[in-house]
Amino acid sequence: MKQNPTAASLETSPPGANSRTPLYARVADLLRAALATGTLPQGIVLLEGPLAELLGVTRSPVRQALRELEAEGLARRFDGRGLLAGGDADSNSPVRLPLSADMLGLEAASEPVRKPQGWENIYHAVEHDVVHLSVFGSYRLNEVELARHFGAGRTAARDVLLRLEGLGLVGKDDRQRWTVTPLDERRIRNLYELRWLLEPAALAGAARKILPKELAGMAERLRKAKSRYPRLTRAALDGMEHDLHVELLSHCPNDSILESLQRTRCILTLSKHVLGAAAPMPNLDPFMQEHLEIIEALEQGSLTQAQEALRLHLEASCEKVVERVGLVQQRVPPPRLSYVS
Repeated sequence: MKQNPTAASLETSPPGANSRTPLYARVADLLRAALATGTLPQGIVLLEGPLAELLGVTRSPVRQALRELEAEGLARRFDGRGLLAGGDADSNSPVRLPLSADMLGLEAASEPVRKPQGWENIYHAVEHDVVHLSVFGSYRLNEVELARHFGAGRTAARDVLLRLEGLGLVGKDDRQRWTVTPLDERRIRNLYELRWLLEPAALAGAARKILPKELAGMAERLRKAKSRYPRLTRAALDGMEHDLHVELLSHCPNDSILESLQRTRCILTLSKHVLGAAAPMPNLDPFMQEHLEIIEALEQGSLTQAQEALRLHLEASCEKVVERVGLVQQRVPPPRLSYVS
């Protein structure tokens, strides 16, 4: 059987090798490709356990991947355990066949999705919880209970919290207890002010280092996404945010600027979990055209124009994020979790 490109790319670039792509997103991509090529039968029952065992991962990333597919209409619930593959609501009879590597477009002997490190198994779920908590205020996080809640080790729980601390989502109080750092309107505006002061400066440094083919790739992804909007996943939107605000700016040689910007990363994380989920997907392109104008200005050698476009983009984004946070506060109650007090 001819192997599909998604499966091949997973084999050559396992989750964790590229920290930009969460494990759940790779699992979701694999399932999307299998549905698109028809190797995964319509109506087959998708269960977390068998999928996790077949892919060599834990259930947490599989669970999140199935949620993504359900949200996109690529899987649906029925009167039974699991989800049915495909979005054909006229075919509600479950197909109960054992999943195989061939159905996912994989060779049976391959290992396309490796067993991740402990913290990777639970990171996305914890990040999602913490982001939603942050818009409601400060909460205490119990490291031991967090590990117990997810069936993970204490080291994995600590590693997750340390990574969230690096994004500015959590910190420690004066008694060295982990706490959620609130993302209220004042902090959001302060962080955006820091971004529109520092990101144009970082862009100047990055423009001297980044290769033209990298800019061309970013521009092409934006054009394709614009033509498909709003038929885009949250993972795709997050990837385009990452292209400009993380990947491109990472070429800046001034480490002090980049370290300061790292503390503003919680804003990107907030948008990743909120846009299209708790807050509705906007009717109009939320940022792609603005990103494209910045990239095209760089391609044309117009650095000053690119910097001004970036600053204006960030100012506009600030208002959008404040509005989205308000929607979350109105529509979504704060999660009640055993490791939160």
